[in-house]
Amino acid sequence: MDLEDTLLMMPGPVPVAPRVLRAMSKPMINHRSPGFAAIYDDCREILADVFQTKNDICIISGSGTAGMEAAVGSVVGSEDRVVSIENGKFGERFKDLAALYGNLAPLEIEWGQPVDLEKLEEQLETGAKAVTLVHNETSAGIMNPAPEIGKLAKKYDALFIMDGVTSLGGDEVKVDEWGVDIAVVGSQKCLAAPPGLAMVSISKKAVEAMDDIKKRPYYVDLKAYKKSGDKARTETPYTPAIPLFYALQEALHIVKEEGMEARIRRHRMLSEAVRASMAEMNIEMFPQLNEYSQYSNTVSAMKAPEGLDGEEIKAEMKKRGIIIAGGQNHLKGKIFRIGSMGNATARDILSTIQTLELVLHEKGLLENFGAGVEAAAKVTDRL
Repeated sequence: MDLEDTLLMMPGPVPVAPRVLRAMSKPMINHRSPGFAAIYDDCREILADVFQTKNDICIISGSGTAGMEAAVGSVVGSEDRVVSIENGKFGERFKDLAALYGNLAPLEIEWGQPVDLEKLEEQLETGAKAVTLVHNETSAGIMNPAPEIGKLAKKYDALFIMDGVTSLGGDEVKVDEWGVDIAVVGSQKCLAAPPGLAMVSISKKAVEAMDDIKKRPYYVDLKAYKKSGDKARTETPYTPAIPLFYALQEALHIVKEEGMEARIRRHRMLSEAVRASMAEMNIEMFPQLNEYSQYSNTVSAMKAPEGLDGEEIKAEMKKRGIIIAGGQNHLKGKIFRIGSMGNATARDILSTIQTLELVLHEKGLLENFGAGVEAAAKVTDRL
């Protein structure tokens, strides 16, 4: 399979623009130099607009999971109660981190089901140092109600720690307005940079909470990152992945050039196009929604049609040069997922739907070949 001719339509990593790839080929520089400080400052300035925050922002050389561990480990002590909301794979990851660093109080929900805010409030009423949430749970294609959860966290004086790895840069995220104390984003999702960097915003309340923690992580200690970021010439506490910073800076310039309003609209319409095509093909969306939850606007999760395994759909799409995602853990084989994040275009979506129609038609599961593409095109034509 020719990788250059392969279309990545999974929920990250996503295709990277040629100018971003070229940026990584620039010569190495001293990471304690004014040159690197200028790159770091430029990235943080643009990220502040993406996060919609006035809080401090640090950039960690590590994946989004490094940012998640930094968020929990830097403010949670062994006796601190942490309410962790799980309705998907990455909520489970936050739960595992909470159990590692603190006193876990899990709020476990069937993957793809909406968050029960009443049960969350019952958990918070008994006291909690923090509550963790995955805003956009890509494993199940569901968007969780961050604003409402932020209000509950504030009501009960709990730190609000949010994984925005697959929403920041592609959908509406208002860190300050929602009261998010620590928000995390990964480079390889909606920002469309290569994998390997995690960006974390930290509120004053979160910074103050760090002072009470005697055993914070070493490499992903947010207090150390803030200290280095506060220097007259900003830097990271440890050697950064310089080529990835070059790439991130270029990717953020693309974000700035497009504008967040236009970028959010594009992400939303591409996901709407996927959903429209699925409705035409009688394929059921996987998540179950309530008044507070929504379908994800960066990845769509669908139930595998009867008679065809989700992994088989994934394999057949791969044969035809398009990489989509399957289900994780107990959802493997039961669902398939199509990403629409980063620099995805209407052509990418239409090509993916057309190929999916071909697969379903060949398997004898689709008669009206072309109806799905037509439904998607009616949406993308509005872009």
